This record gives sequence, C-alpha cells and structure tokens, in this order.
Amino acid sequence: MTDTVDQHPTPSQDTAPPIAEAVASGTPERRKSSYAAWKSPWLYVALVALGLAAWQWYETRTRLADTQQELARRLSENDTVAHESRTLSKQAQEQFALLQGKLGALEGKIADSQSQQAALEELYQEVARSRDDWALAEVEQSVTLASQQLQLAGNLQGAVLALQTAEARIAGSSRPQFISLRKILASDLERLRALPQVDLPEMSLRLESLIAAVDTMPLAVDGRPQNSFKPKDAFVEASWESLGTQAFWRQLAMELWGEFRSLVRIQRFDRDEPALLAPGQDFFLRENLKLRLLNARLALLAHEQSVFRNELKQTQLWVDRYFDASDKSVQIARESLKQLSSTEISIAMPNLNESLSAIKNFKRGEERK
Repeated sequence: MTDTVDQHPTPSQDTAPPIAEAVASGTPERRKSSYAAWKSPWLYVALVALGLAAWQWYETRTRLADTQQELARRLSENDTVAHESRTLSKQAQEQFALLQGKLGALEGKIADSQSQQAALEELYQEVARSRDDWALAEVEQSVTLASQQLQLAGNLQGAVLALQTAEARIAGSSRPQFISLRKILASDLERLRALPQVDLPEMSLRLESLIAAVDTMPLAVDGRPQNSFKPKDAFVEASWESLGTQAFWRQLAMELWGEFRSLVRIQRFDRDEPALLAPGQDFFLRENLKLRLLNARLALLAHEQSVFRNELKQTQLWVDRYFDASDKSVQIARESLKQLSSTEISIAMPNLNESLSAIKNFKRGEERK
C-alpha cells in the first residue's frame, strides 16, 4: 500500500510543494510587516488610549461605587430626616391644633371683652354726655345770673364772681368743644374786670346805717354837753363803819362834782345861728332825712347818678343846718355823705349776650347730634 501511495501521488501531494514554498516565501514578509506594526506610533497611541480608557473606566467605576455608597448613605439619612420631619410635623400639627383651640378660646374672650368694652364705652359716653350737660347747664345758669346782676342790680363784682364760677366749671371739662365757649367767657370776664369797681352792696349798707343813725344824732338847737360822769350801776349804801374810809369820801366827791357840772352848760357857736324848729318838728325832720336817704338808696340801685347826688346833697345841707356838728355821730354821717356823693354809680354796664348766644348755639348743636 505504501508503494501504491508512492506510485500514484494524490493531488494534495502534488500541490504541497508550491504551498510550502509560498508559505516559506511569505513568512519573512509577515515578520517584517508585524515588526513594522510594532514600530508604528499609532499602536502606542492606541495602547495609551486603551490604558486611559481602562483607567477612566476604573476611575469611573470607583467613583460610581463611591457615589452609590454616598447616595445610599444620604438616602438613609434622608429617610431618617424624613421620619423625624414627619414626627415633628405631626407634633407641630398637634400643637397647632392645640393652639387653634386656645386661639379660639382667646378670640371668644376677646369678643366678650370687646363687647364689654363697647358697653362700657357707651356707658362712659352717656355719663360724660350727662356730666357735660350738667356742666353746660351750670355755666348757663351762672352766665344768666351774671347778666341779671349787671342789668338789674348793677352789681359788677357779683357778675365777675358768677362769670369766674362759669369759667372754672367749664375748665373742669376735657371736651375740646368747650374751648371756643371758654374763650368767649374769658373775653367777657376781661371786659368786666376792666370796668371801674363800684361796690353797690357796701354803699347800700352805708346808706342803711345812716338811716338808722338819724334818730340818734343830736340837733344843734337842743345840744347838751355830754355828761362824762357815769355813776355806778349798783350803788351800795355806806355803812356806819365805812363813813370814815377814804374810798367813801372819794366817791362822794365824784358824785358832787358830777351834779355841779350838770348845772352849768357852756355852749359855743362858731357858725351861723342854727335853724330853729317848732316843738315836735324834729320828728318830721328826721323822717324827711330818712326819706331822702331811702330815695338815694333807690337811685343807687337804679344807677341814677343825678337823683342820687341831689338827694345826698340835700341831706348834707339839712345835716349841716339842723344837727350838732361837734357830735361824733354827726361828723361820721357828714363824712359818709361826702364820700357817697362823690362816687360815680352811672357806669355803662356791658351785656353778656355773646356768651348766652354761644351757650344756646352749643346746646342746639348737641341736640342735633
């Protein structure tokens, strides 16, 4: 069988030498080409790029692992925080609900307090309004009284006191609406204070005292020396034992001297002879003097200056003519008549219509409200 194989070569045997030759001839070229490939810079670039890619992949994988771990840790922390947040939120909701309940209770109390405050405010307004109404009524009454004192009695001091009372009463109120009214009252009060002061009540009392003194003033025609000796009210009879005492004889001498002085009258006239009066005419003289003084008093109250002076002048003439000028009571009466007759009583009294009108207008404005 070996021979047969040798004698009859197969096609593969026939073709083997050329293939081997071809392989033998191609091996150096491949070696050269592979050696050239190892010497190519692109190979190194590719290797470096491949190394970089591998390093980058490894680095990225490491970072990704770290990131995953950090993310897992943070997720765990977030879960913890979320749980705590839910717990805190639940607590906050519970506290909020509790606060809402308390707030509702407080709102209810505030509403009650506001209603009570409104009621108290209304009550205070009513009390203040009532108090102001009373104050205004008192002010009106005082101003009316001052006007009456001026117009009817001419009592300037009484009018000033009444206006001062009204101003003090209105000054005690805190309402700003009273400011204008207070200014008007102050203006009227200043006008009254600027007027000359005439004390009519005092002058009227002086006239009344003169009327009362007319009956006791001595006349010039029947003047008697004043007896300065005044015996004791209680005279005790001297006993036989006291006749020899010094006090007894002193008292006896004083009584004798008093009786002797009463027997002698020394009268001196440094003026014209006094007017003679018929018996019983002194009564009518005194009554006429009283009538003159009463007329002067009426003229004083009516502010009639001419009548007042004429009556006092006539009274002075009668006193000088018929009464004893050396008597103390007559001298006092003459001095009073002189002072009264020189007093100006006809002062133009102002009216208080502006103050009264302001009060009425204020009351109308309050009624409209």
